Amino acid sequence: MTLRHIRLELARTPEFPEGSHERGYEFQAPLTAEGHLDVDAFRAERAGCTVRRFWPGEEERLGTLHHTRNHAWVFSYAPGEEDDEAFYKLDRHLFRVGEYVTIREPEGHSHTFRVTSVR
Repeated sequence: MTLRHIRLELARTPEFPEGSHERGYEFQAPLTAEGHLDVDAFRAERAGCTVRRFWPGEEERLGTLHHTRNHAWVFSYAPGEEDDEAFYKLDRHLFRVGEYVTIREPEGHSHTFRVTSVR
């Protein structure tokens, strides 16, 4: 299974009516032919499933993709769950250009991101 490089950029918000290409994530993950995260391939490729969070005014964060015991997908930057950023209802969403996904920050704030590339 080949890992795909996926870029997410902040979608439209009241603060950013056009969205923001300066705020988002780039990560590597295995996808099914339909565009869902592939759990079985993830188990075999876990070490290569990395993430980079970029946001102006904040230090770039590097971490990994995790599939939790509760069947949720999260980005994690340090051991433990305190810093995990969880995908919202990812089983309903696809990683295809133009699709949207929501990620919840550890503090509880949620942001919607648009998939801008899948390579």
